Amino acid sequence: MGLKQGFLVELERETENTRRIIGRLKDEHLDWRPHTKSMTVGELAAHVVELHNWVYAALGMAEFDFKKHYVPLKATSINAIKEVLDQGYDKNVAMINSLTEEDWSSMWRLRAGDHVIAEMPKIGAMRFIIQNHLIHHRGQLSLYLRLLDIPVPGIYGPSADDMNKG
Repeated sequence: MGLKQGFLVELERETENTRRIIGRLKDEHLDWRPHTKSMTVGELAAHVVELHNWVYAALGMAEFDFKKHYVPLKATSINAIKEVLDQGYDKNVAMINSLTEEDWSSMWRLRAGDHVIAEMPKIGAMRFIIQNHLIHHRGQLSLYLRLLDIPVPGIYGPSADDMNKG
C-alpha cells in the first residue's frame, strides 16, 4: 500500500470517528464549556472539523499563512458543523488523490505573517499538523461528552459506555 492509499484509509476512518463524536451533540450544547479558559463545545467541534478540511485547504499549497488563508469556522448549529465535515470529505479525498509520492516529500510551511510556525514535508504536515492535531482536539471533545453525561462512542475500540450497554 502506498502513501495515497494509506492516507485515504486513515481519512475515511478518522472522519467517521469524528462523525460519531459530533453526532452525539445537540445545539443546546454549543455554548457549554468546562472552564472559562476552555473552548465551547461549538468552538471545539468547529475546530476539529476545520482541521479535517485542512487536507484540501492547506496541503494544496506550499504554505498556509494564518493571516491570509485562515477563516475560523463559526458553529451555528451541530447540523451545520456536520455539513461542513461531509462537504469537506470529498474535497479531502480529491486532494489526496491529486498528490503524487513526490508531492508528499515537498516542503510545506505554516506561518502567521512573517513568523514561521513550522516547516516540514507535506507528509509531516498531514500527520503532525492535521491528523495528530485533530485527534488531540477530538479527544478533548470526547471528554466534554463525558462531562455533559452524554454517552461517549468508541473510537479505536469500545468505550466504557459501549461496554455497559445492557
